[in-house]
Amino acid sequence: MRTLAFVSFSLMPVIALRAATFEVAPTGDDANPGTADRPFATLGRAREAVRALKSKGPLPDGGITVEVRGGVYQLARPFELAEADGGTSNAPVVYRARAGEEVRLVGGCVVGGWSRVTDPVVLGRLDEAARTNVWQADLRAAGVTDFGPMASDPSWTTSMPGLQLFFADKPMTLARWPNDGTVKIGELKVQDGHEIHGAKGSMAGVFTYEGDRPKRWSGEKDVMLHGYWFHDWADQRYRVESIDTRQRVITLPAKPQHAFGFRKGQWYYAYNLLCELDRPGEWYLDRETGLLYFWPPAGTPDRGTAFVSVLPRLVKMAETSFVTLRGFTLEGSRGDAVSISGGRECRILGCVIRNVGGSAVAASGFRHRVAGCDIYQTAQGGIALTGGDRKTLTHGELEAVNNHIHHYSLWKPVYRAGIGLGGVGNRAAHNLIHDAPHMAIGFSGNEHVIEYNELHHVVTNSNDAGAMYCGRDWAARGNVIRYNYLHDISGYQGKGCVGVYLDDQFSSAHIFGNVFYRVTRAAFIGGGKDTVIENNIFVECNPAIHVDARGLGWQSQFHVSLAKQLEALPFREEPWRSRYPRLLTILDDPDRSAPQGNVIARNIQWKGTWDGIEKKARPYLVLENNLLDLDPKFVDEKALDFRLRDDSPAFAVGFRKIPVEKIGLYRDACRASWPVSR
Repeated sequence: MRTLAFVSFSLMPVIALRAATFEVAPTGDDANPGTADRPFATLGRAREAVRALKSKGPLPDGGITVEVRGGVYQLARPFELAEADGGTSNAPVVYRARAGEEVRLVGGCVVGGWSRVTDPVVLGRLDEAARTNVWQADLRAAGVTDFGPMASDPSWTTSMPGLQLFFADKPMTLARWPNDGTVKIGELKVQDGHEIHGAKGSMAGVFTYEGDRPKRWSGEKDVMLHGYWFHDWADQRYRVESIDTRQRVITLPAKPQHAFGFRKGQWYYAYNLLCELDRPGEWYLDRETGLLYFWPPAGTPDRGTAFVSVLPRLVKMAETSFVTLRGFTLEGSRGDAVSISGGRECRILGCVIRNVGGSAVAASGFRHRVAGCDIYQTAQGGIALTGGDRKTLTHGELEAVNNHIHHYSLWKPVYRAGIGLGGVGNRAAHNLIHDAPHMAIGFSGNEHVIEYNELHHVVTNSNDAGAMYCGRDWAARGNVIRYNYLHDISGYQGKGCVGVYLDDQFSSAHIFGNVFYRVTRAAFIGGGKDTVIENNIFVECNPAIHVDARGLGWQSQFHVSLAKQLEALPFREEPWRSRYPRLLTILDDPDRSAPQGNVIARNIQWKGTWDGIEKKARPYLVLENNLLDLDPKFVDEKALDFRLRDDSPAFAVGFRKIPVEKIGLYRDACRASWPVSR
């Protein structure tokens, strides 16, 4: 076993230096000058040295580099950078891990002092098979007294996990039942007439269950349920108010109520139960005593390092410009690993970001970039980028490029994208995103470019959800979705989901040159306008195309809220007037709720089915030169090589070759070093 030495971050008096390079090492000392032979011990001390150097005049040519040697650095507080800590375009400030060495920035506390459980009361609650396998440690003795929230959040859209346990670099499971999968809501005990689109339910969380498992939970302090209570795309967590084991009825609190209510047959599971700590990898925290109970996957806790998350975040940049973080492993925060607000041209390059309670990176500002990172095992999403000004249509030029993002949204399983784009003029390119319960890429706003990404095995725990998703905006125009490869996407239990989902009358996207393989409802126009779906390949998709006219039916009143959104923007003024002339007359059009202006042309559909178009929508569509159910002559269909041979009949209808070979991650060995340009 390799022993990890943790180094605490602290601040020491500033030592003025003239050098353009500082060094940090686990064996260093903050009283040192930060040189190669006498390095600092902390990033905080290096930051103060950079400030001192800047105070003496312009930065040296080429900027300042802080090189951090291999080791595990336990942060006592988040590493925060402000405007004063930034560089310039010609003299950036770079914090980087030494090449070939692993540098881990950890926002958690190592858990030690494990002992066997001897308390007869605790042993009596544990499953018989667990009694000789569960260990305990005192978190309060380790200095951890704030355990974070356990009660449900009043909004179904937000949820934070609080304290988490990690062992051998993996997140462990808060003891739950069933261990895998879910159980279903039985009969609803309160009939209040609640229904949504004809689906009947109840606003009261009082329902029956099958079997007698909850009898075991008697005496548990905080029984929690996590469920998809009405829709297949909206979850929420609740502390159980009461359980009637004789009548087999569970009662959830009257407030907060789930926003959509409860419906028979929807699914949930129970967690935070000591008595259900019954297999390796599960844990439970007694919040009154501070005792952590754990069944180590390796048998004993000395076969790996265990730590719990503590800090709210790892790195915070506020109005900081021209700073790069490169090559670090960041883990152990309860919220986002890296938060960037304001500023310009900061970069997160070649980092591993994992085991955090929020997302990996949340950035707003101008031209920030996240590139070449490996992101996984996050409680929420991957990368969230927001930049640009919708009123002036000024581009933010934020980019997420060449990142491998997978196994994310482990705690908040819906509406936490692998990559999210908001604002105007941002880009997601060459990313590989897979194995996630909900969306891969979500976007809102204008003129984003989503290109050369590979997405697969996402939306695994939801239905009526999209691998790429946006919704409810007539004004979100100019977005381009091109040259992406979406495959093996079919929804929860294979019941069907969506590839590119333009929901609730979202209007005007250009979907060009994408490859869809085994995707249900691959390209979906949910009642919106002015979308072009052209030059795409659909193989074994069921169906390839969906277009509905919901604005003429159950969403007939949505035009009121959509118009209100539009009127909040200067769409009659420049540059809106020139860029989006179709918006000028939309509010005066008596047919404004119809799916007008959509063009579906020069696509290839092979195997699967083509047409999922609602009858009322069909008269508004332009469908032309689509190659349907005719062998397109792929280079090697069995090997999933969907390039076209030169004799493909698709070229006769105007199809243009798709650069399939460019889709996905770059193939170079050092992704972070590649250019990230528009």
